[in-house]
Amino acid sequence: MKNIRTIFFLAVFTFIVGLQMNAQEAYNNTEAIKKLIEKKKEYNKTNKTGYLIQLYNGLERTAKSTRYRFKIEFPGVSTELEYKAPEWKVQVGNYKTRLEADRALNKIREKFSGAIVIPM
Repeated sequence: MKNIRTIFFLAVFTFIVGLQMNAQEAYNNTEAIKKLIEKKKEYNKTNKTGYLIQLYNGLERTAKSTRYRFKIEFPGVSTELEYKAPEWKVQVGNYKTRLEADRALNKIREKFSGAIVIPM
């Protein structure tokens, strides 16, 4: 009787382990995963996500000088000079999370007190 129980238990255990392995293989379909990642990259190109820090919003001359001053103070941080009638905007950085943008804002506000975080 004990041998039958043991054999039955081993058969059921082997069957369950076999099912789990097949289920795992279904999720490891790398082609489907690669296609999904490519779709996400394309979506992100057209629908930007993340945060910028806006330093200035106003006149062209002041915007250009603010951008120049920022490049000197913070080399290596990307800057954008944007015109949306009737004002010029100086926006910097490319932060994925609000927390990351807020940390950078604390450093930037030491030199540019009017800086704010804006969503992309």
